[in-house]
Amino acid sequence: MRDAARDLPVRSALPLLTGALEGHGAAVLCAPPGTGKTTLVPLALAGLTGEEGPPAGRAGGKVVVAEPRRIAARAAARRMAWLLGEDVGGTVGYTVRGDRSVSSRTRVEVVTTGVLLQRLQRDQELAGVDTVVLDECHERHLDADTAAAFLLDVRENLRPELRLVAASATTDAAGWARLLGDAPVVEAHGTAHPVDTVWAPPPGTVRPPHGTRVDPALLTHVASVVRRALTERDGDVLCFLPGVGEIARVAGALADLPAGGVDVLQVHGRAPAAVQDAVLSPAGRRRVVLATSVAESSLTVPGVRVVVDSGLAREPRVDHARGLGSLATVRASRAAGRQRAGRAGREAPGTVYRCWSEAEDVRLPAFPAPEIQVADLTAFALQAACWGAPDASGLALLDPPPAGAMAAARTVLGAVGAIGDDGRATGRGVRLARLGLHPRLGRALLDAAPLVGAGAAAEVVALLSEEVPRSYGDDLAAALRAARRGGDAYGGRWRAETRRLRSLAGEGAAGAAAGAGGSSGAGASSGAGSAVRAGAAVRAGSAAAGAGSGAGAAAADASTGAAAAPGARAGTARPWGDDAVAGVVAALAFPERVGRVEGGSCLMAGGTRARLPEGSPLRDGSWLAVAVADRPVGKGHARIRLAAVVDEDTARRAAAPLYAEGEEVRWAGGDVVARRVERLGAVELVVRPLRDAAPERIRAALLEGLRTEGLGLLRWSQDALVLRQRLAFLRGRLGDPWPEVSDEALLARAEEWLEPELGRSRRRADLSRIDAGQGLSRLLPWASGEAARLDELAPERLEVPSGSRVGVDYSDPRQPVLAVKLQEMFGLAESPTVAGAPVLVHLLSPAGRPAAVTADLASFWRDGYRSVRAELRGRYPKHPWPEDPSSAAPTRHTNARLRR
Repeated sequence: MRDAARDLPVRSALPLLTGALEGHGAAVLCAPPGTGKTTLVPLALAGLTGEEGPPAGRAGGKVVVAEPRRIAARAAARRMAWLLGEDVGGTVGYTVRGDRSVSSRTRVEVVTTGVLLQRLQRDQELAGVDTVVLDECHERHLDADTAAAFLLDVRENLRPELRLVAASATTDAAGWARLLGDAPVVEAHGTAHPVDTVWAPPPGTVRPPHGTRVDPALLTHVASVVRRALTERDGDVLCFLPGVGEIARVAGALADLPAGGVDVLQVHGRAPAAVQDAVLSPAGRRRVVLATSVAESSLTVPGVRVVVDSGLAREPRVDHARGLGSLATVRASRAAGRQRAGRAGREAPGTVYRCWSEAEDVRLPAFPAPEIQVADLTAFALQAACWGAPDASGLALLDPPPAGAMAAARTVLGAVGAIGDDGRATGRGVRLARLGLHPRLGRALLDAAPLVGAGAAAEVVALLSEEVPRSYGDDLAAALRAARRGGDAYGGRWRAETRRLRSLAGEGAAGAAAGAGGSSGAGASSGAGSAVRAGAAVRAGSAAAGAGSGAGAAAADASTGAAAAPGARAGTARPWGDDAVAGVVAALAFPERVGRVEGGSCLMAGGTRARLPEGSPLRDGSWLAVAVADRPVGKGHARIRLAAVVDEDTARRAAAPLYAEGEEVRWAGGDVVARRVERLGAVELVVRPLRDAAPERIRAALLEGLRTEGLGLLRWSQDALVLRQRLAFLRGRLGDPWPEVSDEALLARAEEWLEPELGRSRRRADLSRIDAGQGLSRLLPWASGEAARLDELAPERLEVPSGSRVGVDYSDPRQPVLAVKLQEMFGLAESPTVAGAPVLVHLLSPAGRPAAVTADLASFWRDGYRSVRAELRGRYPKHPWPEDPSSAAPTRHTNARLRR
C-alpha cells in the first residue's frame, strides 16, 4: 500500500463504516470529494489495506463497486491498483460495456451500474460477492436506483449477509438510510482544502436554455471567465459545460491561447479512452479541461486548482404522447455545484468561478431530478418484468415511476413481444434484457439479423446505440459509411460495439423465433418478495420456451417478414445494400416512426409530423424510417435528426400491427366525408369514395359537424330566433317544463328536435335547409299542455294604450324589453308584465330615438317625465306633451291629426 493511501481523510471513518456493516449489513457513506471514498474504502472492505487489524472483508469475499460512468469506473480501478502498487487486472479490475480487465485474483471489481444490472439478472445471488458499493448515488441515475432496489430484494430473500454501501459526497442521506432499512449514516469530514467562490455572472442579458440550445452569449462569457481564471489563479482549470457541442464552442473560443503554454482538452463520454486517460494523468504543462458532468464525481484531475462552472446540465426528457425522447438543458442543482466546486480543492486550496450570481444560487434546485421521473422507462420496465415485478410497485425505490411513463413503456414492450398480457417477461424479453441495449434496439438486432445478416444488423444497431456525430449528417446509411471510414473516437467505439453486438446477434438469431410470445415461467410469482426466486424460473423458462403464440409472437413474425403481415405486399428478394439495411433496422426499432414524405416533412405512422432540414438528401425519398427525432420547445412538429429511406413494403412490414383498413364516415373540412381507407397508423395508403355509407354513420357525422361548427349550420329565420329567445326567457323565469335552449342543451338533444329532417340529410348543404324554428317547436311541452300557453306567458307582441301591438324583445332572457313611443303609453299607470316579470320599457321620442328607460311607469310619469318634456317639447312641437301624462289620452298621431 502506497503512502498516499495513509493520508486519505476517509481512513478515520473506516472503523465506523465496518462496524455499521457488521451490525446492520448496510450503511450510507457521506464523504467530501477527494477523501478516498471511491478508492480506499473498497480496498479496506476487501481487507487489502492490511493496517486496520482483522480484514474488513470476509474470507475470499469480493467487493464490487458500481459507478455511473465508464470513464469513472476505469479511473477508479486504475487509482486503486496504483495504491496497491499493481497493474489493473490483478487484485483490482474493472468491467464496462465492451471493455474488461479482471483475473482470477481480482478482489475488487469496478463496474458500471448497467453491467451490475446485467449481472444481477443472470445471477441474483451474486455468488462470491461480499459487498456492493453504489458510488455517487446522489446522481440518481435510473440504473443505480434499479440496482439498489434489486440488491435490497436479494438481501431480503436470498442473501441477508450481502453488504451494501450507498456512497456519495452530496446526497439525501436520510432518504437512502430509510431505503436501506434505517441503515447507519457514516460521515467522513476529512481535511478538505478550502475552495474560494468567485461569483461571475454574465455582464448582460442571457436567454435561458431552450431545449438543447444554450445562448452563445453565455458560452462566450464562460470562455472569458476561463481566460480570467488563467490570469488570476495558478494551476489547471476544469470547466463544466452541459454537452459536447458547448465544449466544442468554448474550445473554439479558446483556440488562440498561447501555443505551447496551455493545452485545451475536451472530456466527455464520447472522448477517446486515450484522451480520458491523459486528462487523469499528471501533465507537464498547464491545462484547461473542458468537461461535461462526467468529471463531477469519482475523478481526480491532477493539477486542477480552479473550476469554472457554467451552471448548466443536461437531463433526459420524454414526450410520451409522440414517443420522442430528447435531452434538455437545465440549471444544475446546488448539490451538483458543490460536487463541481470540490474538484478545485482535491489537492490544494482552490477557487471556483460560478457563472451566475449569488442571489440566483439560492433559487437553484437542491438536488438533480431523479432520472426515474423524467426518462424513458422502457428499459427499466423490462428489467423490472424480468425481475418478476412487472409494475415495479414492490421494488424499494426512492421515487416511484410515473404511471404514465410506465404505461407507455409497457405498450412498447408488448409491441416487441418482450412481455405477455400479464406484464411478465417472455423468453424473448429475457433475451432482449441481456443484450445491454434499449429494448427497441434489441428487437431490431434480433429480428433484422436473420434478414440482413448478423454483421450488418450489428453495424446499424451499434450506430443507433450512441448519439451519432452531427458531422455524419441526417442520412443513416451515409452515417454508417462515415463510421466505417472514420478514424475518430466515435468510429473506434462503434467498431468495438459492432463486434459485441455481432456476437450477441449470432447467439440470439438461433432462438429469435423461439419463445417470442411464450411464458417466461415467472408468471406464478408476484411482488418484490418473490421476485428473486422467480429469477431462476425466468432462466429455466427462457431456455425451454417454445415457439409460443399470441401478440408477442405475431408481432415478431410480422416484423421480420416470417409471415405475411396484414397490408404487406408480396415482394421479391432484394439486395441488402447499406440503404436497405439501415432502413429495415431503423424501421424495426421504431415502427411507429415510419412515415411518408410530403413536401419537406414526414407524417409518421404514430401521428407525429416531423420536418426535414433544408437540403437534406432524405427529402428525395418517398418513405422514411426515422431513428432520431426531437420536438423543439414550443413547436407543434418534430425535427428529424437521423433517418433512413425505405420503401413502402418495408414500412408496411415493420409497422404491420398499425395497419388497418375500413370505412370512415366523419365530418372533415366542413362537410361529411365518407370513404374507404387503408392506413398505416396515421398514414393513409389507399383512399376510395364510399357511396353507400350507412345512414346512422352519416347522421353521426352530421352531429359531429354541428358540435364542431355550431348550430349556425341550420337555417335560422327571424321567427326561429325569436322563438328561441322566448323559450330561453321562460326557462329562466319558470324552469320546467320549458326546455333549455342553450347551444350545449340543443346539441345534446339534436336527434330529438331535428328529426326527421336530420335523417334525410347527407351533407352540409342539407343542414342549411333545415328550419330550426320548426325543430324547436318539437321541444315545447306538448304533453303537459303548457305549450298552449306560450303566447300567453311570453307573447311576441303586447298591446299598448294607443291600440298598437308592439313586439317584445326577449334577447336578454333576464328581462324582456318593450320599445314604444312615449305618447302611446299616456294614461298607463303601471308597467306591463310577461310571465309575472316587469317589462323594461324603452320610451322613444317621436323620431324613434330612446328618450327614457323605466320598469316603473308610475314613477316615471311623476318624477322623470317633466325633464323629458322640457327637452323634447321644443324639438317636436307637433306632438302632444301634456302636463299630466298619466291622465292624458294615448296617441300615435300629431296634434294636427288629433284635431281632425
